[in-house]
Amino acid sequence: MRLFSLVSLLLLTRLGLCQTPPADILIRNGRLYDGTGNAWTYGDVAIRAGRIIAVGQLPAGFTATTVLDAKGLAVAPGFIDVHTHIEDDEVRQPTADNFLYDGVTTVVTGNCGSSRLPLGQYFQTLDSLHLSVNTASFVGHGNVRKAVMGRAKRAPTEAELRQMEALVNQAMQDGAVGLSSGLIYVPGTYSRTPEMVRLARVAAQCHGLYATHMRNESDSVTFAIQEALLVAREAGLPLEISHLKVGGQQNWGQADKLLNLIEQARQGGQQVTIDQYPYTASSTSLSTLLPDDVQADGRDSLRVRLQRPKVRAAVEADMLRRLKRRGLKHFSYAVVASFPPEPSYQGLSIEEINRRRNRPHAARAEAATIQELVLQHDAGMVFHGMSEPDVQQIMRYPQNMVASDASIRVWQQGMPHPRGYGSNARVLGHYVRELHVLTLEDAIRRMTSLPAQTMGFTDRGLLRPGYAADIVIFDPATVQDRSTFTEPHQYSTGMHYVLVNGRLTLNNGQHTGLRNGQVLYGAGKK
Repeated sequence: MRLFSLVSLLLLTRLGLCQTPPADILIRNGRLYDGTGNAWTYGDVAIRAGRIIAVGQLPAGFTATTVLDAKGLAVAPGFIDVHTHIEDDEVRQPTADNFLYDGVTTVVTGNCGSSRLPLGQYFQTLDSLHLSVNTASFVGHGNVRKAVMGRAKRAPTEAELRQMEALVNQAMQDGAVGLSSGLIYVPGTYSRTPEMVRLARVAAQCHGLYATHMRNESDSVTFAIQEALLVAREAGLPLEISHLKVGGQQNWGQADKLLNLIEQARQGGQQVTIDQYPYTASSTSLSTLLPDDVQADGRDSLRVRLQRPKVRAAVEADMLRRLKRRGLKHFSYAVVASFPPEPSYQGLSIEEINRRRNRPHAARAEAATIQELVLQHDAGMVFHGMSEPDVQQIMRYPQNMVASDASIRVWQQGMPHPRGYGSNARVLGHYVRELHVLTLEDAIRRMTSLPAQTMGFTDRGLLRPGYAADIVIFDPATVQDRSTFTEPHQYSTGMHYVLVNGRLTLNNGQHTGLRNGQVLYGAGKK
């Protein structure tokens, strides 16, 4: 520590910063968790002009415009959420309160194959909005495919594939961190492996990575992992598997098998990471319960198909087969998070909605209700379908990052999944402090340096001189998520201070309203 302090002071001297006051903000007496996973040390952090200028035990005479006493608190790099979906909500809620109260200073959006196009224009919008958090983005394969082919259920022609390659290349030059895919969503579900390899190669040429919501996360999850590994290997770029899980009661207990596949790939020289939200429920759209084929070519085509009795019967049969495979008799695991046509449905399961409509208490009637709801509006859903032992086993995997898979939450709107409010605090409070699944040092590494390294953020994720001053100061003894499935709109507690690019954005546990976030660009930015 004394050597580190001396190096920091020498750096100050060389920079000509040993004048009074040499720092804008000085964090004193904290337990420093530097982001590497190493044991914490007592020390101070000095910040000037948005950058860390010194880390260590600084002299008593070292002064700053603002001094924060971090005695008894953890001081760590700001958390980086590698899997979010903030599009649209950044305009409605640019202060991103749910992320700040959870210690997050940087979000990566454009996941699951869904991003803005053109991405350069989106980045200009973010620059003008001035969010409270930093933002980076993938380019989404689904949006690229829709721009060229619409929702067509077929392979692209060579001309169409070249158009898609050009769109990915432009997005990478605009600053995307990589290519994302959502292979359970239309139109991504209609793509095949060679198409994904071609587009991933374009991202690789710009030093990007490939992040995928795999083709399947339940019965065929092993095949889906193998396909993701193949795409990244053939394209020659790093792979991030989004929100790794074992879905469906019939598949519980397979976490070790999936992690072994990933670790074997790493041992073979393939750069693979995963991310995870710390809950036993997922969240996506209601239409994912319908077969892929019936959703081709847009909502008008879907409406026409579902007007045919034979098609409706086939769709019902497919849904009932999958329900039976889960070992369930009702669609009680599927709960509405948002449904604008009928807000009173929010928080109710499909089983409950079906009964409210005075339908027979039978799965077949519930399947018919699902089709009717999708035709009204594709509801946002929470699906309860994972086991706690699998969640914990996946969490223990060293190359796993904490992620929310969430939007910027608009206060009191809908019944969203609690992961948007409390993913990081839940890991720190429940899984570190209470269950000891992870050490605090390692949990912080998975929220800071590991995501920074994965995304190519070369000046973030560590408490180190010269790095951007994204910093979170929290109480390890009290940090806790408060958001629940029944009462989701509750901010996490225990975060005392959050600095974004060197400015206090959370002060004494309260959002200052400051919007000092920046757009973070990928390595291919021109």
